[in-house]
Amino acid sequence: MAELSRVLAGRMELRVHCFGGAREADYHGAQVSNYEVPADIAGANSAVQTLGVDVKMLPGIAGADVVHSHTWYANMAGHLASLLHGIPHVLSAHSLEPLRPWKAEQLAGGYALSSWAERTAYEGAAAVIAVSAGMRNDILRCYPQVDPGKVHVIHNGIDVERWQPAANDDADGAMRALGVDPDRPSVAFVGRVTRQKGVPYLLKAAISLPPEVQLVLCVGAADTPELADEVNALITRLQAERDGVVVVERMLPRDELIQVLSSATVFACPSIYEPLGIVNLEAMACGTAVVASATGGIPEVVVDGETGALVPLQQESDGTGTPIDEEKFVADFAAALSRVVADPEAAARMGEAGRRRVEEHFSWSTIAESTEQVYESVRA
Repeated sequence: MAELSRVLAGRMELRVHCFGGAREADYHGAQVSNYEVPADIAGANSAVQTLGVDVKMLPGIAGADVVHSHTWYANMAGHLASLLHGIPHVLSAHSLEPLRPWKAEQLAGGYALSSWAERTAYEGAAAVIAVSAGMRNDILRCYPQVDPGKVHVIHNGIDVERWQPAANDDADGAMRALGVDPDRPSVAFVGRVTRQKGVPYLLKAAISLPPEVQLVLCVGAADTPELADEVNALITRLQAERDGVVVVERMLPRDELIQVLSSATVFACPSIYEPLGIVNLEAMACGTAVVASATGGIPEVVVDGETGALVPLQQESDGTGTPIDEEKFVADFAAALSRVVADPEAAARMGEAGRRRVEEHFSWSTIAESTEQVYESVRA
């Protein structure tokens, strides 16, 4: 949203309505308003808090020609603003609640609220922007009441000026500070510890990596205590069997993240649910080969054999995305990582091809133009 706002602000009068405190991001002239959780529901279920913030946003949306929301968190603000102010509502689909059933572990009954809010917004929207063709298919499957003619595919993008390969000396110094040997090959993972990101599968696959390969895990807090316990046990087991397992338990600022991605031989994305996978674009922009699950929108980003490798993944159709044959998926993922990391020159060529791909196909200027066309279509 920050990147889209940055490019749209130069094309129209733009007002950005955000959850939480004041933002330091540069929105290039856009008017930015911030909304905290109402004090009287601060202790409520987090889904209730979210809906409370949505209601607080409504007066500030008055006077707009179009309201555009991102994810279920803001979708109800867009839907209610559309009804209240008589303006079209466009929403961007970055994920779908029916395909993230594990959120019930976090939200309890709040998951039923988030699911209701999302469905209501999708069915009432004037237009839906899917971040990939795979996401569009998921939308129409999960919400068959949505008119297919209203669902447009516009990929997410990346700022190729901000995301560039780091200088070798800078990256080497940053890696040593984290405890990584820049002279050894490495596999990097960056992401949240949530079911959809597939961290346990990567940790199981890493056992089979060549002994000289390091694993660099840059992870945030786990979604649930149970998942934290599972992942920590797998990390402990892995560290007992091999060295070079580095865990960074914080989300890195962009400059540090660029250095981590630039220094890796290969970036790993073992997700079981990924509508697009913008982190893969970030790795590719940093000139790093990507090994990723062939699920969701990932095959629209990673070109198998050219910018990295796609690992086949057969999944349960119950909404969980669980691999039907976990052992095979883990073994295939380990084999793909081992193939790429064993040939640093080929990995470097894949990284260069990935950089060219993001420059040519995922620029924000193209995305801004397509988004504005959607706005114009719903105002016609």
